[in-house]
Amino acid sequence: MSRLILDLLWHATGETLIMVLVSGFIAVLFGLPLAVFMVVAGRGGLYPLPVLPRLLGVVIDAIRAVPFIILLVLLIPFTRMVVGSALGTTAAIVPLSIAAIPYFARIAEVSLREVDHGLVDAVRAMGGTRWMVIRYVLLPESMPALVSGITVTLVTLVGASAMAGTIGAGGLGDLAIRYGYQRFNTTVMLGVVAVLIVLVTGMQALGNWLSRILRHSERTRSAD
Repeated sequence: MSRLILDLLWHATGETLIMVLVSGFIAVLFGLPLAVFMVVAGRGGLYPLPVLPRLLGVVIDAIRAVPFIILLVLLIPFTRMVVGSALGTTAAIVPLSIAAIPYFARIAEVSLREVDHGLVDAVRAMGGTRWMVIRYVLLPESMPALVSGITVTLVTLVGASAMAGTIGAGGLGDLAIRYGYQRFNTTVMLGVVAVLIVLVTGMQALGNWLSRILRHSERTRSAD
């Protein structure tokens, strides 16, 4: 593999990591509050407002139902308005984030709903406020599952960022299309595939490791 190809792979990997990590951060920043709201405001929740969570759920599912490649095209005008361009790594973060927020929100909602309701009742019986239940029960108890959800979201974003390369978003997908497919360069294609496998495997391994540590810490606290 030539020095040029290695340089291209290195640069494209950096762009992919930027897209994935920034959009993943935005997904957690907005998706987690949405999930908390749907859980605590749902039927039987701490703040029962059943209509609003249902409406929010419809919007979330509608966005998730749109294939990412179509969402990329639909959001081109909005992306231009936000960042001034529809091309490049920065522009790709917009549709990636919009696709990832509802995706992670649903994963986080499931994780929060799996928390033992007996713990919630115990805190409430001891005079704990609703905010204390969220802060000291729902979030800590669901943290291992949330970390696993973040891992799944990041892995999904790796594939989505590669797909965004088909419309000039940069990163490994763009490299595979322009230098691999269009120029019939098998070496570049194989290099991109290898890097994507390493990225996904590394992210999954790190996420599993963190989740195991959190679960072990949680069991230790319970034993004490």
